[in-house]
Amino acid sequence: MDIIREVEKQYMKEDPPSFRVGDFVRVEYLIKEGKEERVQPFIGQVIRFGGHGVRKTFTVRRIVQGEGVERTFPLHSPRVVGVQVQRGPNRKPRRARLYFLRGRQGKAAQL
Repeated sequence: MDIIREVEKQYMKEDPPSFRVGDFVRVEYLIKEGKEERVQPFIGQVIRFGGHGVRKTFTVRRIVQGEGVERTFPLHSPRVVGVQVQRGPNRKPRRARLYFLRGRQGKAAQL
């Protein structure tokens, strides 16, 4: 098992961003369109973390034109350029996964 962890260490970011479930974050993701690359921001609320080590992921949810959009990002991916915390949650979440926000609309869809 230690051999696997040693190989995975090469691909992990040295200083991963620190944020928690419930935070509103701005994820800057590198998009490749043809031969050009650009950074596309995705701003929303973190509703879950999953995995561990190199395979650690987080899911961000936002509302676009009244429709909920969720996107899962690998934390240690080289395509994730940066993650900035815009603001913390209004209330501290009491759960690790905020799936109950999916059924809410408007301001109630925020924590």
